[in-house]
Amino acid sequence: MKMAEQITQLDAVVSSLSEVKEDSTVPRNVRTRIESVVSTLKEDTELPIKVNKALNELDQIANDVNLQPYTRTQIWNVMSMLEKL
Repeated sequence: MKMAEQITQLDAVVSSLSEVKEDSTVPRNVRTRIESVVSTLKEDTELPIKVNKALNELDQIANDVNLQPYTRTQIWNVMSMLEKL
């Protein structure tokens, strides 16, 4: 995959996460963790490292018992997008 494609997909991931973060039904602790994932993805490190860190954090978020099923599905979709990178 070309670098430009990866950057475009990474932007799509960040925008999807921002959408989840803006949802008022998402618990505050989850929103904080999503902010952490976004900042990880914006770090100036190698792509595989950023993706692995983000996937680990998102996996923990997806297992949060307070999460709405719809939000959990959104998180899984973002994880799928990241796994393609």
